[in-house]
Amino acid sequence: MSSTTASATPPAAPASDAIPLRKMLAFIAMVFGMFMAILDIQIVSASLSEIQAGLSASSDEIPWVQTAYLIAEVIMIPLSGFLGRMLSTRVLFTVSAAGFTLASALCATATNIDQMIVYRAIQGFIGGGMIPSVFAAAFTVFPPSKRSIVSPMIGLVATLAPTIGPTVGGYLSHAFSWHWLFLVNVPPGIIVAIAVWNLVDFDEPDHSLFSKFDWWGLAGMASFLGSLEYVLEEGPLNDWYEDTSITLATLVMVVGALLFFYRAFTAKEPIVDLSAFANRNFAFGSLFSFVMGIGLYGLTYLYPVYLARIRGYDSLAIGQTMFVSGLAMFLMAPVSGILSGKMDPRIMMAIGFSAFGLGTYMMTGLTHDWDFGNLFIPQILRGVGLMMAMIPINNIALGTLSPAKMKGGSGLYNLTRNLGGAVGLAIINTLLTNREVLHYERLAESVRWGRGVVEERMANMAASMNANGLDGSLTAVSQMSQIVRREAMVMSFSDVFLFLTVLFGALVLLSVFIQKPAAGVKVEAH
Repeated sequence: MSSTTASATPPAAPASDAIPLRKMLAFIAMVFGMFMAILDIQIVSASLSEIQAGLSASSDEIPWVQTAYLIAEVIMIPLSGFLGRMLSTRVLFTVSAAGFTLASALCATATNIDQMIVYRAIQGFIGGGMIPSVFAAAFTVFPPSKRSIVSPMIGLVATLAPTIGPTVGGYLSHAFSWHWLFLVNVPPGIIVAIAVWNLVDFDEPDHSLFSKFDWWGLAGMASFLGSLEYVLEEGPLNDWYEDTSITLATLVMVVGALLFFYRAFTAKEPIVDLSAFANRNFAFGSLFSFVMGIGLYGLTYLYPVYLARIRGYDSLAIGQTMFVSGLAMFLMAPVSGILSGKMDPRIMMAIGFSAFGLGTYMMTGLTHDWDFGNLFIPQILRGVGLMMAMIPINNIALGTLSPAKMKGGSGLYNLTRNLGGAVGLAIINTLLTNREVLHYERLAESVRWGRGVVEERMANMAASMNANGLDGSLTAVSQMSQIVRREAMVMSFSDVFLFLTVLFGALVLLSVFIQKPAAGVKVEAH
């Protein structure tokens, strides 16, 4: 009897589907390495002020602690597919884990901002090699029957690590010092490197690729992706093309893109194999991953900014408030794994997108006095939505690629999530700035002399200040201006949450274009 006419009751998994303990331990070690690499994207976000003070850096320099990591990582992620084939998963991951650990220790020893930027770039570049390797291993080493176990593991790490980054960073910098944001990587990094070297034997290296390495393709990709990341990171801060450096970076990006895509389609062994996009599910899965990156990194950025600017929270208080999403993801991961084996992945994705969109819609009612209790349900919906959506997206995007395409496809897939985050942050920062200006102008028009409610409020504020021996009139004007600016900022946050709601609502509709992968099919190499 063919597999299509088998009875409804699934047969017991064959012995060949059993996961050897050695293989599972190797995979867990790799997952932990990926967790460190993704965590370090956001671990400094809530503690930049402490690092700035420790390194005597300027306000213009300190964002590069994060930007340098992101630019370097986004170059390595697609490159890792070629390197994995050339060196083997074992060598690439071990070198990446060891190099990441060493770079983390160097970051902790930095005595000025220039050293920190260089060390963070090294850390991001080397650490980026660990992330796609884990996704590729999950979908080539393990049989389809075990995806309900391994897929939630990588889905949880990919979403949980950046989400709890500010929380972990806030606790470490508050309880110890900013140096421990990096030193915390050293002991587990050493363990991961040793474990992977001794346990991983998934594939063999192809040393013939050394002689076919496309240096022009690498130069084009580095120029393209590095400049793109720079433009997206710095553009909103420098008024986009009013700044000469943004214009020059855009020119480099365009030239780099032309060179990269030319080499990708003409080189005998392109540095990045784009043919995976010919797979419809991979293309749509990558699109969904891109938008998930916007939501994942966008909210990880928005919540701390609101809590710091509006509520005046320090890094520890921000971490304590934001742990809810991480807890929801952790608890939802096994549930999502079970559901992924029972539900149509398209329905599961639609539920996840809807939950995420509902959470951002609730945030459109944001006011200046929202605290932990008001943010609790939206954060729960965010965590549940991310886990419900991420696991089926991983399965759909990578589950039908052949093993020959998996390493390159995994790099491209992870690149889309990071680029989504970069594009999302650029859009969010631009929206926040522009909408705040618009709302401030409109509110300022309403707060004018001649309106009874305004004059009454100003008189009360002035009287209160006079009673304390201050110049009541001037102080009242200053306070009213601060109130108007605060409310304009809160309204701009609401606009951004509405934008995210519409974006994830659109993903629900796009889910219908996905082809449901055949259950239990393991695609063989061509």
